[in-house]
Amino acid sequence: MPKWNCHTCKTIIEEEPCPVCGETFLEPRCVADHLCTCIDEISAGLKYCPICGKPVCPCGCHDVSQVSRVTGYLAEVSGMNMGKQQEVKDRVRNIIVNGEYRRVNGKDG
Repeated sequence: MPKWNCHTCKTIIEEEPCPVCGETFLEPRCVADHLCTCIDEISAGLKYCPICGKPVCPCGCHDVSQVSRVTGYLAEVSGMNMGKQQEVKDRVRNIIVNGEYRRVNGKDG
């Protein structure tokens, strides 16, 4: 199983440094991560990996760019501090159906 993700050339590798671009800053891969089988799409309801806590695609792949609207502008969640990242994870989404609020992500209070 590949051990690292190279952020420079977007390659999944098993050795250091990256054999494609020579990058030495590599991110360890979670044991639950796998190659994505989905087509690029926007998903409103992300789940988080129970092992590493990172956001995952509906298929379970960890190759996700998470964006959130914070104080009026869009920003990548990966660039936020740990407190703000936890705030994004703890948010509860609601929709209105027939005049009643319903939770989208199923969190209780």
